[in-house]
Amino acid sequence: MSPIPNRRGAVCAALTAALLVPALSACGSSDDKASGTGASASAPASAEAKAANLTVLAASSLTDVFKTAGAAYEKAHPGTKVTFSFAGSQELAAQVKQGAPADALVTADTKTMDGLKAETDAPSIIARNRLVIATGKGNPFKVDELKDLADSKIKVVLAAPEVPVGRYSKQILDAQKIEVKPVSQEPNVRAVLSKVELGEADAGLVYKTDSAKSGDKVVNVDIPDDQNAVASYPAATLKSSKNAEAAAAFVAWLSGPEAQKILQDAGFQKA
Repeated sequence: MSPIPNRRGAVCAALTAALLVPALSACGSSDDKASGTGASASAPASAEAKAANLTVLAASSLTDVFKTAGAAYEKAHPGTKVTFSFAGSQELAAQVKQGAPADALVTADTKTMDGLKAETDAPSIIARNRLVIATGKGNPFKVDELKDLADSKIKVVLAAPEVPVGRYSKQILDAQKIEVKPVSQEPNVRAVLSKVELGEADAGLVYKTDSAKSGDKVVNVDIPDDQNAVASYPAATLKSSKNAEAAAAFVAWLSGPEAQKILQDAGFQKA
């Protein structure tokens, strides 16, 4: 009837339970790893989920700067690949409406983006730009201002009116009541600039950032702010994207400090 044996039994039971707990915990941890439900297994899976192969449709005037931005984004986001498809904004809009497989869109004007509200999430402006007059090497016709483009001796090339840069060109020429008869109307700003660079045209209206890339192939003639137009670049994810989370992260990054520095270093204005 002595209480000592009972006390010894309780102590032995406690020791046995204490020894079993870590063993059971170890078994549980092993099972979690095998089933993929443990913390150590979920971390890599989460990181992998954020990586994606993104396709971004972007305006032609972003060609050079987005190649730099894409490389910077991939470096900061290992496992993610960003592929760009560049074209005139109106061409990109047509691709989106036709269901082209892509994840995000960046146009050179808000009008084009506004026409795609059913296909895109809410856009945000990531950069701005302005127009300049690009003239042939050495500026042989001494073009100094917009009204000089009305001279019939000067072969002027413009972008087509449905193209953002073409629309901006018409806007500023109409505002100054300047009538220009272009020798051709091109599908995007790069095509306009190419005509001037190759000597197929004497002058053209292009974005400042594009013309700056031509070096001594062309001469840039600035247009005063009160006669100029401001081009805004909205970016948005596509509702049809199969990589919605990754696409949204990229679009958000475009408004962040790293991307903004890249854009501004390339001559784009602050959003």
